[in-house]
Amino acid sequence: MVPKIRRGSRTHGLLVYLYGPGKRDEHTDAHLVGSWDGFAPDPGRDTGPDPDPKVTLARLSAALDLRVKQAGTTAPAQHVWHCSVRTDPGDRRLTDAEWNTVARRLVHAVNLAPEGDPDGCRWVAVRHADDHIHIVATMVRGDLRRPRMNYDFKKAQAECRRIEKEMGFRQLRPGDGTGAKSPTSAERFKAERTGRSEAPRETLREAVRQALAGAATEEEFFTRLREAGLRVKLRNAPSGDAIGYNVALPGDRNRDGAPIWYPGSKLAPDLSLPKIRRRLAEGGADQTTHPASTSGRTDWSPPARERRNATDIAERAAVLLDSDHDEAAGQLVGIGELLDAVTQTSPAATRAELGAAARSFERATRSHVRAEHADTRAIRSAARGIIQAGSALGRGEDGGTTAMLLSTLVLVTIAAARWHSARGHAQQAHASRQTAEHLRAAYRQAAATPMQALHDQGRALPEAERRAHQATIRAALPDGVMRADSSSTADALTATLAQAEHAGHDPKALLQQAIEMRELDTADDVNDVLVWRLRRLAQLPAHPGEATRRPQAGTSQTRAPASRTNNRTAPTAAARPTTSDPGNRPPRR
Repeated sequence: MVPKIRRGSRTHGLLVYLYGPGKRDEHTDAHLVGSWDGFAPDPGRDTGPDPDPKVTLARLSAALDLRVKQAGTTAPAQHVWHCSVRTDPGDRRLTDAEWNTVARRLVHAVNLAPEGDPDGCRWVAVRHADDHIHIVATMVRGDLRRPRMNYDFKKAQAECRRIEKEMGFRQLRPGDGTGAKSPTSAERFKAERTGRSEAPRETLREAVRQALAGAATEEEFFTRLREAGLRVKLRNAPSGDAIGYNVALPGDRNRDGAPIWYPGSKLAPDLSLPKIRRRLAEGGADQTTHPASTSGRTDWSPPARERRNATDIAERAAVLLDSDHDEAAGQLVGIGELLDAVTQTSPAATRAELGAAARSFERATRSHVRAEHADTRAIRSAARGIIQAGSALGRGEDGGTTAMLLSTLVLVTIAAARWHSARGHAQQAHASRQTAEHLRAAYRQAAATPMQALHDQGRALPEAERRAHQATIRAALPDGVMRADSSSTADALTATLAQAEHAGHDPKALLQQAIEMRELDTADDVNDVLVWRLRRLAQLPAHPGEATRRPQAGTSQTRAPASRTNNRTAPTAAARPTTSDPGNRPPRR
């Protein structure tokens, strides 16, 4: 049950609309289902001495405005309180009597007309469709004072949640006031009229978010906005300093032919210029990347190196989310930027699902939890590196490293869902779970070719070698986790262990190290997760067709596995960045 609240100044004009045909003739059988005293005139069904609906509507408007006129200049200019309440499409149809109960509970909850208060505000509830009503009230009490209506939206939402539970309706997830503003009805209708798939507000929000992903400076952010084809207008203080910005879509104009501008703060709460500046200051992305220090290999393509680096950093973000610290709030913002960066640089086969994942996770990046000492430089630098490296379309290694990164991001978003659920963030937790589903779909597309190649290589191994590695896997994994005989991806894991051994690693120690990196309980396919972890630890190419190399002389091959603590472990030494690089510090724990 969704309430939407607006304020206005024209009681009669609003009633004319509610009792009229609607913008698309969608209003049918308009009539009252409730009023302040139960005896208000009904323009839809009155059959009194003067059945003219216009006359009755004028009487109803005058009755509602009576106390407003009596209050004179002390009445508020915006004296009309308008709340539409809609049930979910899957809910049963309510009777008029039930809608009357809903309306009375809502005007009581927001303190317009408390039960038993003879001086409560005047109100009516109009029904012109099966699934919703409109409550119209005038905000002057019988004693000619204004009602105290602080936080009316939150109170209406809370009452709707109680009504849903009592009436057996679908229970919506409560919000916390951090969600982005939804398009208005006028914006949606205009988008349909002009052939747009979404309202300009939504298109602009995504474009601004993508321009911000990995940006190192405010100037770079605005440059990216203009390069994306948006109109940008800065708002300057008398000193000449920018204090805000507006964006508009080319061709989106009002009836006077002027561009329709949207301030960043109206696109999303975290896209205002002050909050963007705070993000850039707290987690400024490095303006240069260091491929040699991030992956240990300089012979891979730039997209492959940057995706491998991002995978290591995303793994650390998951560890911080598992630790349940409030500081993880900053990592959520960074993961959102990482998803935007991967979306912009991925091939068409995965871009649709990745775009959906990024849009879903945008809701999970905002809550009232504030990270006091957030250090998001590493993760923002990873996003920047991915954007700067671009995409190596047609190169298998790029597709393999994309699958490697997505496999980890699935686990990160699941950890984000747990983190939000622990704090009662229902909408953010749901958004995280939706993101995980989109990422799983994108992963299956990206991993299809490299995993099939690995599967073929595993099946082609000499029987003795194949059985030896499968025995290693069965000995290392808990009972019931490994399905060597039924899972085709087990062959990919076997082939990866064989390649790691040929490259000079101890397969048993390497596998244990991969298992100890993080818990595996949330993985859809443990074999897939371990394949990508092993290939990162052993510095094997993500695409099996690429050449491997043996570790250099004098370097450590396989470290001892990390110890497990409460089924949550810190990243292994192989996955940790060096603290000498300020852009790659491990997260505070």
